[in-house]
Order: sequence, then structure tokens, then C-alpha cells
Amino acid sequence: MTAKEESRGKKLLKELALPRQSAWERLAGDTRAKVFAFAEGYKNFISRAKTEREVVRLALESVRGRGFVSLADLPAGRGLNPGTRFYLEWRGKVLLIGITGTTDLVEGIRLVGAHVDAPRLDLKPMPLYEQAGLAMFKTHYYGGIKKYQWTALPLALHGVIMLRGGRRVEVVIGEDGQDPVFTVSDLLPHLAKEQMKKKMEEALSGDDLNLVVGSIPYPDEDDMKDRIRLAILQLLNERYGLVEEDLIASELELVPAGPARDLGFDCSLVGGYGQDDRVCGYTALQAILDLENPRHTAIVLLVDKEEIGSTGNTGAQSRFLEYALTEMAARTNRTGFFNVSRIMAASQAISADVTAGVDPTYENVFDLHNASLLGHGVVLNKYSGSRGKYDANDASAEFIGQLRDIFNQNGVIWQSGEMGKVDAGGGGTIAKFLAYFGLDAADCGPALLSMHAPLEIASKVDIFMAARAYKAFLAS
Repeated sequence: MTAKEESRGKKLLKELALPRQSAWERLAGDTRAKVFAFAEGYKNFISRAKTEREVVRLALESVRGRGFVSLADLPAGRGLNPGTRFYLEWRGKVLLIGITGTTDLVEGIRLVGAHVDAPRLDLKPMPLYEQAGLAMFKTHYYGGIKKYQWTALPLALHGVIMLRGGRRVEVVIGEDGQDPVFTVSDLLPHLAKEQMKKKMEEALSGDDLNLVVGSIPYPDEDDMKDRIRLAILQLLNERYGLVEEDLIASELELVPAGPARDLGFDCSLVGGYGQDDRVCGYTALQAILDLENPRHTAIVLLVDKEEIGSTGNTGAQSRFLEYALTEMAARTNRTGFFNVSRIMAASQAISADVTAGVDPTYENVFDLHNASLLGHGVVLNKYSGSRGKYDANDASAEFIGQLRDIFNQNGVIWQSGEMGKVDAGGGGTIAKFLAYFGLDAADCGPALLSMHAPLEIASKVDIFMAARAYKAFLAS
């Protein structure tokens, strides 16, 4: 074969084959500098927003500062004109952010939905007890975790407590350098002979995830039991005004302490807690903040409870989206009956969620022909689920083709991917709950390493491309 024929073959390969090339090598002009600058804002956000409530609060600060107004403050019949920027908060854990399009609402919306909860440890309603000279808190893990990853780790306590009479107290302990931290103790290897014979899932039970919170007894001359426990109750009462009963009316979450950091010698990666799925929440937020005059009404929806099945009144299975659309319809200048189902049937959505990136240490669980690589762009997933696509959305060829064209036309570096080998496991997203309304939906987000671990890893270029992908879709 001559050199000329090889050149012809390479040209043909470029024309016909999907490139498997690092996104870093495909960046144009000064885009690399933009990628690194964008990542700084992202790291700051996920370092400050470690619970679903904190994400919503920070997102609200951003939208209010960019001209968005509460939907509830807009007048009926004429509040939503083209270009109106609005939001609707729901129970402190859900946020809908929108920009009215130039087309009628009945022609559908463009929606990017992400969840903002993350795996963690929650305090049990009656958490405090004393044993073996220590005050301890009982926890109940939230979402899919490897329990052993949450031992011998500095943890911070975030959340809210409702005191008697309805007074609300917000708590963040462990993030400031002067704060104490907490931890789940681990068994020393010298005494772990029997434990280490067990399967990983059996070596540590959910009821073993107990938090060390103190050790100084309450000073008392009487022979009183549980004096360390009493000392902790006294300290909590002095600092926050609470009594033990108030802990039942609380939402207190244990999360890894400390900020997100650059990872790697070249600082190309971000290491931090909660990137599943706050990486998509942040990029979707930035996408709509930068959007101007969309054709269809553009919506970013940040929801709770995905990690436990999208349940409850703040999950994607709730009827919040129907309620929001009804409120939106009531504020348009269009007369006549609004059929929310007709609006949804004409709509399209991206379920903005992460997927698994190939880990070089564990390549055996991936189909390398269809797996996602860190640093190769945002991932477009046709389906999720497990085994025979069970519990998946499975987007149509038409919608995937449309998204592909939108991305290509707007300079989005993307890749195709799926979670892993067919029978290796799997996972779900909110895509199937969005599709329940009859709209087209597909999954799209960055790939991660160490998903659901206390420290997850994402590529800065993939994060940047996710924001670019969501903006292009919302503008379509």
C-alpha cells in the first residue's frame, strides 16, 4: 500500500468514523482558558452547596441577581411575555428557572432537569447515645453508597432544625478551618481478622455507621449515668437553643468536610463531593443564566430525592412540574383553555445526569466500545437502566439524532456512552419520570470516576461542554 493510499484511507476514516479523541486536543482558540476559568466557579459552588437546600439557596441568589423574578409575583393573564425571566421555588428543595420563549407555550418547552441531592449519611430522629466513654450519633445512610468509604473520614454536619414554636435553626459545622469535624470510626486491622473474611457488603452494616461526637462528661458529684450524653445535650442547647425532642424535627446530613480541589499534576480534573449530580445542576444553571431570547420557553428544573427513587413531594415523581406549567399558563396572554398534557406532548427534555467513566483499574466492567472516557466531552446516553434496559427511558432515534445535530452545530464536543457492561449492573435517572409526561427525553452529562464515593472525579473540559450542550438545547 502506498503512502498516497494510506492518506486516502485516513481521510475516509475521518469522514466516516466517530472520532475517539481527547476533547483537550479539539479545543479551538482560547477555549482552554475558558474551560479552566469556568471550573473555578464550579468548584466554589459545589464547595458551598453540599445539600439540596444549599444548592437551591445558592441558585436562587444567582438568578435573582440576573433579573429573574418569582413566578408568584407575576400577574395573571399577562405576566409571561417573551423574554420574561422567572423562577419558582418549591419547599426549599426544588427550583424551576425559566425564560419565556417567542413561541406559544402550547408549542412545548425545552427542559433540562437535574437532581441536586447526593448520597450521604443522615442523622436518625433520636441519634444521641453514650457508650464506652464516648458520645455517639446514630445515622441512616441515604442513597447508594459503599459503606466502608464513609469510615475514618472527616465529616461536616449540614442541615436545619425546627425548634419548638416553629423557630428554624440552620447548622453548618465542619467546613470552617476552626470548626470541629466528625467521623465514623473504623476497626483497626490488628483486630479485623474476622471482619476482613467477610464480603465487602457484609463487613460493615448500616447500623455500624455511628458518628463520634464527644467525650467530656458533665461535671456532677452524683453517680449519674450518661454524663457525656448530657454534656452534649447541654452544649447543643447553649449553642442552638434545642432540646433532644427538636432533633426529631430536623434534617441533619453528614457530608465530607472541605472544599472541592483541582486533581492531577495538570489540574485538568476536579475532585469533590456531590458531583453526581450537582455538576449537571451547576452547568444547567449557568446555561440558562447566559441564555437570551429562546425560541421555545426554556426551563431548568432542579429536583430532590433522585438517589432514593425520585420519591416524595420534592422528587421528579411529584406533580410539581404539572403545577408549575399550570401556573405558567395562567400568566400568559393567551385566552382559552390550557391543556398541560398537550404542552408536555410537544416538549423535549434533557435529563442532565452523570454517567460512569472508564476507570483504568476496573476496565473489566465496561464495554470499551461503548463506554465513556473522561476528557472526551459531555456524554449523550440513549438509555440507562440495568440488565435488559429495565427501568430505562430509552430515547428515540429521532430525538438522539436531533440532539446530535444541535451539539454539532454549536461546537459541543460530545461522546456516546452507557453505564457499563450489559449485566454488570446499571442505574437510573429522572429521564423516565420526565418521559412519563409524553415528552422526548434523553440523558446527557459528564462522565465521573468514583461515582457515589465521598470524593468523585470529573474532567474540567467535560464540565464546560455540558454547559455548552445544555445552552444549545435550551436555545433550540
